[in-house]
Amino acid sequence: MRTTRADPQPADFTDVRATNLAVVLRHLRAHGPSSRAAIAASTGLNKATVSSLTGDLIRQRLLRETGLTSNRIGRPGTALALDGSAYAAIGLQVSADRLTALAVDFAGDQLLLWHRAFDGEPATTGAGRAVSAIAALAQRAATRVRQQGRQVLGLTVAVPGLVADGGTVRLSPPLGWSDVDLRGLLSGSLRQPGLDVAVANHAGLAAVAELRYGGHQVELDLTYVSGAAGVEAGIVVDGRLLHGSRGFTGQIGRFALGAAGSPTLQDLAGVEPLVRRALPGFDPESLTDLAPAVEQVAALARSGDPGALAALGDTGRHLGQGLALLANLVNPELIVLGDHYAALAEWLIPAAEAELTRNTLAPDAGGVRLTASSLGLHAAALGGAVSHLDRVDTGSLPPKQ
Repeated sequence: MRTTRADPQPADFTDVRATNLAVVLRHLRAHGPSSRAAIAASTGLNKATVSSLTGDLIRQRLLRETGLTSNRIGRPGTALALDGSAYAAIGLQVSADRLTALAVDFAGDQLLLWHRAFDGEPATTGAGRAVSAIAALAQRAATRVRQQGRQVLGLTVAVPGLVADGGTVRLSPPLGWSDVDLRGLLSGSLRQPGLDVAVANHAGLAAVAELRYGGHQVELDLTYVSGAAGVEAGIVVDGRLLHGSRGFTGQIGRFALGAAGSPTLQDLAGVEPLVRRALPGFDPESLTDLAPAVEQVAALARSGDPGALAALGDTGRHLGQGLALLANLVNPELIVLGDHYAALAEWLIPAAEAELTRNTLAPDAGGVRLTASSLGLHAAALGGAVSHLDRVDTGSLPPKQ
C-alpha cells in the first residue's frame, strides 16, 4: 500500500459514502459483533447514517444480523457481524519446493489450506511450466470456493524477491526467476476477466497477515522478518505496508555487516548458512525444503548440542545487528521473526535482542520488541488473501451479485 499526495479535490457523495462504509466495516473487523447504536457511538456517525450503511451492507451480504446484544443503557439492540457466506479471497504462496493455496471468507475464517510439491525451473523452461502449475492450483481453489456458493474477491500470489508494480517478478534468486510477468501470464492462463489477480512480495504479505492474525492487532508499526528465502522484511508503518516507489522494499538481506565488501546479513544470518554451521557435512543446497533441516537443528539445540547452540548464537547475534539497522531506520513497535526463524526463535531471540539493544541509537532499542510469529510457513498466502478483504474494508465494495 502507498500513500500518495494529490491536489485537494471536492468530495462527492460517493466518496463520503465509501469512507463511511469503510468506517463501519473496519469497526466490525476490529471489535466483532456490535449493535447499530454501538457502531454509531464508537465511530461518531449518526444513527440514521449507520442504519442506512448497514442496510446496504446486509443487502450485499457483507454483514448479517446475529441476534440481540445487551447494552448498558436502553433496550437490547440487534448485533451485526461480518458475513462470511457470500465472498472469499485466495492467497497463493510460491517457494522453491512447494505451492501453498489458502482461502478465507469475508469474515476472515479459513476455508482451505492446500500444499503442493513444486519445481518451477523457469531458467530452462521460460517459466511456462511453473505458471501452469500455479494457475492449476489457483483454478482448483477458485472452483472449490465457488462450489461453496461464494464469489471470489480476488487472488494474490506471494513470491520471494523483487516484485514490481503491475505484478512482474523482476528478480527472485530462490526461484531463479528474472523479469517474469507473473500477473499477466496467470491472468492469461486463468481466462477469468473478472478475477482480480495480483502478485506481491512474500515478506510484505506475511506482514499484512501478522498485523491481523498474529495477536498484535493493536500495533501500527510492525516489521515481519522472513528467513524462508534469503532474509526479507515486510515493513508496516502507521498501519500501512511500506511499498516504496516501485515495490522493492524490504531486501534487508543485502545489508553489509561491516566495511564495504563485508559479508551481508543474508550470508551471516540466513537459514541456509545456519543449517550449514549447525549440521557439519550437511549441504542445504541438496534440499529444496529446509524445514526438516531446521527441525533437526532445533532438536539438537533442545538436547544441548554445543555445535547447534553455537551456530544459533552466532546467527542470532548477526541477525540482531541487521535488525538494529532496521530499527534505526523505521523504529517499529514490534519485529516479528517468521517462518524458519520462528521455529528457532527461542535460541535466536536472546542473542538478537542483546545486539539489537547494543546497536540501536535510541535508548532501549527505541522501544522495539522482538517476538516469534505463530502463523507458520503459510503467512504470506494468508496475507495474500487478506489483502483483498482489506480492499473491501476501504469501502471498495464488490460488484453486486
